Amino acid sequence: MEADSEVAALAGDARHAEKMRKKQAAQAKIMANKTREQGLLIVHTGKGKGKTSAALGMVIRAIGHGMKVGVVQFVKGAMSTGEKAVFDAFPDNVEFKPMGEGFTWDTQDRARDIAAARAALDEVRRMIADPAYHMVLADELNIALRYEYLSLDEVLGVLTVRDEMKHVIVTGRNAPEALIEAADLVTEMTMVKHPFRSGVKAQKGIEF
Repeated sequence: MEADSEVAALAGDARHAEKMRKKQAAQAKIMANKTREQGLLIVHTGKGKGKTSAALGMVIRAIGHGMKVGVVQFVKGAMSTGEKAVFDAFPDNVEFKPMGEGFTWDTQDRARDIAAARAALDEVRRMIADPAYHMVLADELNIALRYEYLSLDEVLGVLTVRDEMKHVIVTGRNAPEALIEAADLVTEMTMVKHPFRSGVKAQKGIEF
C-alpha cells in the first residue's frame, strides 16, 4: 500500500513537472517579443483603498534603482505622514511636495482650491519637463479634475507631452475616460471591505 502511494506521488510530481515545463515554454514565447522599453502613463483609480499606496510603492522601487522622482500631492497638505519621513532620508532621489489644503469641504473656498490645484499642476509640468526626473507622481490629480479645478485638455497635454522614457503616475477616484484612454497602464481599486465603515479611524502606517 505504501509502495502504491509512493508511485502515485511520483506520477503526480512528474505530471506537475511536465505542466510547469509547458507553462515555462509558453511564457518564454510570450516574453520573446516584449523587448521595448518606454515611459508609461499609469493611472490608479477606483473606490477602493490603496491607490496612493501602490503609487508610493513604485516611487520607493524607483529610489532603489537610483532614479530621481518627483511627487506632487494635489489634496494632502502639510500633515505628518510616514512616506514623507521615508522620502526625507533620500533628498537626492525624491522631491516631495504636498501642495493640497485638504478636500474641498475642508476649505469651502472654490477659488482657493483652484489656485492650489493650479500651483500643483505647474509643479507637475516642471518636473515632467526636467530631464533629471525619471518618474513623476501626481497624487489625487483625479480629484482636481472631478471638481473641474483644472481643464482636462490642459492636464492631458501636460501628461502626454514628455520624454519617451519618463514615467508619470496619476491617482484618485473617478479618473476621466479620456485619461484612461491615454494611459498605458490602468488599475481600478475595488473596495470589498473597509474598517472605516465599522468606526475605525485612519491609522499610522495604514492611511498615513
